[in-house]
Amino acid sequence: MTSTCDHDHDHAGLHGAALIRALEGAEARMTAAGERMTPPRRRVLFLLLETGEPVKAYDLIARFGEDGQAAKPPTVYRALEFLERQGMAHRIASISAYVACAGHEENTAPHAAAFLICDCCGATREINGPDQGAMDAAAAAAGYAIARTTIEAHGLCAACRQAA
Repeated sequence: MTSTCDHDHDHAGLHGAALIRALEGAEARMTAAGERMTPPRRRVLFLLLETGEPVKAYDLIARFGEDGQAAKPPTVYRALEFLERQGMAHRIASISAYVACAGHEENTAPHAAAFLICDCCGATREINGPDQGAMDAAAAAAGYAIARTTIEAHGLCAACRQAA
């Protein structure tokens, strides 16, 4: 996402050794789960981790090739779907973007994700979601089985509030 504000924001993603460790950890978790971290999946996760903020699928498609070549849309969408299923990425529906899970190193399964989204600059922060057990129990009482939970809260980040 691009900032529409005229003040500074910190949208730092992972770089260098931290990025490599995150990718290696993700690959180890996939291997342990009997899944494969294919090159397209690894590349999409790399881009999400490196960016450190929500990214639209078409921006990932454009940046996919390390030589500047765009990817075919199904390649990126399949990778995003896989990463989301594995709990390594989240789709933020209200802004039609994807973000690497903030707890990607600890999460071994999908979890209730909650996001704070700044309506001024687009900064997005993942916070601890509600207790998944309580949500599952409430859903079961209503006859539902939850497959995935994402909560999105819109407002202003600290930098935008301070600048206003």
